[in-house]
Amino acid sequence: MKGLSRRTWLKTTSLGSGLVLLGAGGVVSSLSAAEIRKYNPRPFAGPIRLGSNENPYGPSESMRKAMTAAFDSGCRYPWSQNSSLAKMIAEKEGVPEDHIVLVAGSTEGLKVAGITFGKGREIITCAPTFLSMMEYAELWGTEINWVPLNKDLDFDLDEIEKRVSYETGLVFLCNPNNPTGKLLPAERVVDFCETVSKRTVVFSDEAYYDYITTANYPSMVELVKKGHDVVVSRTLSKVYGLAGIRIGYLVAKPELAQKLRDRVVANTSIMAIEAGKAALADKDFYKFSLQKNAEAKTMITSTLDELKLPYLESHANFVFFQAGKDISELGKTMAEKGFIIGRPFPPLNDWCRISTGTLEEIALYNKAIKEVLG
Repeated sequence: MKGLSRRTWLKTTSLGSGLVLLGAGGVVSSLSAAEIRKYNPRPFAGPIRLGSNENPYGPSESMRKAMTAAFDSGCRYPWSQNSSLAKMIAEKEGVPEDHIVLVAGSTEGLKVAGITFGKGREIITCAPTFLSMMEYAELWGTEINWVPLNKDLDFDLDEIEKRVSYETGLVFLCNPNNPTGKLLPAERVVDFCETVSKRTVVFSDEAYYDYITTANYPSMVELVKKGHDVVVSRTLSKVYGLAGIRIGYLVAKPELAQKLRDRVVANTSIMAIEAGKAALADKDFYKFSLQKNAEAKTMITSTLDELKLPYLESHANFVFFQAGKDISELGKTMAEKGFIIGRPFPPLNDWCRISTGTLEEIALYNKAIKEVLG
């Protein structure tokens, strides 16, 4: 169904009546022409992709203009421009510029950190979580010491701490965690990172940090400022809507930052740098993305409440719920209805991760999931 227009796709699926729901039912209101130009919602075409935790909006108008203006510099290497973006990020995070490592999406940062600190040693983490670091590190001879999530589906910090040894090169945390969307208890995670970073490097993946609404929730950047052996990853793929442009960064004390910088492979492009600078300056789009994400999550969880299906409180741009059936099979069924959902996350094989989409997409998804699980 790739490339089908919105009208054609709706005619060829079982969801055509969803337009009645959207229009007469008042579930969502359409964006104005000015809002579409400014916020750039993704084209409405099938299949609807709700499996990759992408922002369905962006790049914003200001980001697109910045990239277009940079085309004439596309013949240049980006090295001379890196500093301008690193400086903006450093000011945002409240650290000196030498604490910032620019990477082509935070996934590259995870992979670089995994081989920098894990090669020939071990990485300790929990499962399920975001796997890019561990899968890449294994290719380079790193052992992965897997710890199950605890009964509350949180990272088992107590068990991880017990397992740290002289063989441990790095401990990986994902907070909020992907796929659960859960946050670790604030005081406990700070204490854990302070303590464990005296024995090995602690990596805190904070790709979804912008979505956190808990008041005064701490970023582990605060520990970087204090000189701890902590590395924090952030991305412009999520709230900023730049997943396809590939721009992220790591925050670490200078000694660790330089080790990581020396191993960066892809680096950034001129267009990515200019898009990143525009993104950090576009406060309006940032607020819009957060607002629409909150609205989409409410639509998803309201339907789950109606279906009486348990779900976890999410501090990200997705919802993790217990479907009560194998997700491999549910995925096939939903694909037949025109939706791509999250992959299985062993051992939680009857749990499903649904990314937020545009409100129109979520209204249609809700109709489909009721037909399947209702």
